[in-house]
Amino acid sequence: MSSSSFSATYAEARSKFLEAAAAAGAELSAWTHPERGPDGGELATDVAWIGPTDAATVLVMVCGTHGVEGHCGSGAQVDWLRRGEAVRLATGQAAMLVHAINPYGFAWSRRVTHENVDLNRNFIDFAKPLPENPGYDELAAAVAPAEWTDASRQASRAAFLTYLRQHSYAALVEALSGGQYRHPGGVYYGGAAETWSRGTLTTIFQERLGQARRVGVLDYHTGLGPEGFGEQMVSAAPHTAEYARAIAWYGTAVTSIEGGNSSSAKLTGDWLDATPALLPHAEVTGMALEYGTVDGAQVMEALRADNWLHLHGDPLSPQGQAIAADTRAAFYIDTDIWRGMVLGQSLIATRQALAGLARAV
Repeated sequence: MSSSSFSATYAEARSKFLEAAAAAGAELSAWTHPERGPDGGELATDVAWIGPTDAATVLVMVCGTHGVEGHCGSGAQVDWLRRGEAVRLATGQAAMLVHAINPYGFAWSRRVTHENVDLNRNFIDFAKPLPENPGYDELAAAVAPAEWTDASRQASRAAFLTYLRQHSYAALVEALSGGQYRHPGGVYYGGAAETWSRGTLTTIFQERLGQARRVGVLDYHTGLGPEGFGEQMVSAAPHTAEYARAIAWYGTAVTSIEGGNSSSAKLTGDWLDATPALLPHAEVTGMALEYGTVDGAQVMEALRADNWLHLHGDPLSPQGQAIAADTRAAFYIDTDIWRGMVLGQSLIATRQALAGLARAV
C-alpha cells in the first residue's frame, strides 16, 4: 500500500483510514451502505472516535459529502491520524472523524448520492413547499441533454451564454448550482426526501454528540476557487455568533456563503447550516474547507457528463471509465504540490479548531 495518505480509489481510502484510525487507538464504527461499489465491494461510512465518549468539546472532521471530493478529505483525515495529532486534544476534548458520508459517490467517482441527490442540497424540511429555482427550470434541458455529443454540448454552451448575457454571471451560477428540486435527472438536485447519507449523518451526530457542549466541524470540499487554495467557508451569516467564532478561530479570511462573499452560490439545504438544529444543546462552529482544482467551466462539464452517463450510458464501459476519470480530475489534482497544499492548510485548520474549542472552555 502506498505511503501517501491519499488514495486512488474509495476501497484504498477506506483501508488506509481504518488502518490509521486503529493505529491511533480510535474506537471504530461503521454504517453499511445499501449499494455496492463498481468493483462489487462493500460501501460504508466509517467513524473514528478518539478521546472520552462524554467529551464536552469535540472536533468533527467529515469527508465525502460530495462523493468524489472524498479523495481530498480522506487524505487529510488519514494524514491527521498518522501524524499523531490526537495528542493535541486537551483534557475533556475528543475528535470524531466521519469518513465517506457519501460512500457511493466516492466509489463511483460521482458528486451525488446513489439517489442522484446533492447531499448539500438535501437538508431541507420536505414537509414544506419545495424551494423554487426558475433559472434552473429555464436551463434544465441544456444542463442535462439526452445525448452527449459535440453538437449537444455546443448547444448547451450557447444556452448558458444567452442566459449569462440576459442576466449576469452570478445569476447563472445561482441558477445552475444553488440547488433545484424539480428535475430528478438534473444536476444539483436536492431530492424529494431524506437520502441515506442525510439519515446516516443525522444519526451519527445525534448518537455520538449528544453529550457535547461545544462542537467544531470541518467539512472537506473541492472544485471551487484557485488551484490548491483552501477557502474557509461558513454557512452562517455575518453578524451571527457562529460567524464571529469562526473569525476568532480561523482569522479574517473566513467567507460566508449566506453573506455572499464566498466563491459558492447561496445554497439551500446544506448540512453545515443544518447542524446547529441537529445539535440544539451544543454551541456549533462549522466551516467548509473548499480547495480549488480546475476552471469552473471544466468542473461543470464534468458534472454534466457524469450526469448523462448515469442516466443514459454505461458507467462500466470504456466511455464510462473515461468520464469517471475526467470527473476525478475535476475534483482531485494528482500532484505532490496540490496534495501538500491540502495537508498544510488542513493541519492549520484542525489546530486552530482545537485551540478555539479549548478557549471556549
